[in-house]
Amino acid sequence: MNAILALENGKVFRGKSFGASGQRFGEVVFNTSMTGYQEILTDPSYKGQIVTMTYPLIGNYGVNKEDVESRKIFLEGFVVKEYSKIASSWRSEKPLGDYLKENNIIGIEGIDTRQLTLEIREAGAMKAVLSTLDTDEKALIEKVRQSSGLVGIDLVKDVSIDKKYIWSSPKNKFKVVVLDCGVKYNTLRELIKRHCQVIVVPAVTSSEEILKLKPDGLMLSNGPGDPAAVSYVIETTRKLIGKLPIFGICLGQQMLGLAFGGKTYKLKFGHHGVNHPVKDLKTGKVYITVQNHGFCVDIDSLNKKEIEVTHINLNDQTLEGIRHKKLPIFSVQFHPEAGAGPHDAEYLFDEFIKLMKK
Repeated sequence: MNAILALENGKVFRGKSFGASGQRFGEVVFNTSMTGYQEILTDPSYKGQIVTMTYPLIGNYGVNKEDVESRKIFLEGFVVKEYSKIASSWRSEKPLGDYLKENNIIGIEGIDTRQLTLEIREAGAMKAVLSTLDTDEKALIEKVRQSSGLVGIDLVKDVSIDKKYIWSSPKNKFKVVVLDCGVKYNTLRELIKRHCQVIVVPAVTSSEEILKLKPDGLMLSNGPGDPAAVSYVIETTRKLIGKLPIFGICLGQQMLGLAFGGKTYKLKFGHHGVNHPVKDLKTGKVYITVQNHGFCVDIDSLNKKEIEVTHINLNDQTLEGIRHKKLPIFSVQFHPEAGAGPHDAEYLFDEFIKLMKK
């Protein structure tokens, strides 16, 4: 079946569909990972986005039940150069196309993903539509321009859970509450590995409800969209500052930055992939990190008397980590849990454990 990807700047890409049929709107971004497409598909942080893979061949090892990072696929569409209909892996349970179809996600293949990536780099992440139904280019472009983008939209409500649940290790040493703004399962697995009882709560949970659970620490999870639109999480975070150790990941860092009185802004095309170099300013070490975000905390908006900058992105010098100078609070903009990607930053979970021990 024919498919079409139309961008708000008027550019159109025609290809073949795989997965579901239909029409979906979203912000088109590119991801530089060579593998890990199933983890990317199931990362809730991609809600509202159409993801383009820069690596040309996708689907060659199929999909399985073990590599999912959330309860379903949250992104709006999937763009690849070539979809491999043959899945060759002993872990494969089904082809990628079948998986997309089951989850009602449109995939498009056979387009020049290098050209598309250059368009995004030059013009920035753009509103787009992926369609197998309407092939009228002018009509699609007009629809895209009329669609809502990500700025000012709360997407956390679409990915967070409805009620709390508990993940527990056999040897519980610490009780950690995870505020679910779109948490990846590997974050929970890393906490379990370190003998934590993990209580995952909805993003709308109040600070009072969290404190009633008597946790040893709080994890502010990753999640999608514009952090400034999620005012209820910012308010909850602000009320918990100074009450218990806090570790923020990705959107969690943005929530902390805003709770501390800082500001966030939209990056031109965001950071999406598993090969982003980040420098730890304390040790001078450079880590290769997993990233997935389109917004960032403005370094200059933070109160430097209270907040210390700990990590910087070496590609564009944007903020990648902060720590409170007196309170047991820190955060990073990247994904230390990986899933998929390099494990360079797993040590940050150990840092969180040390704060809870103190």
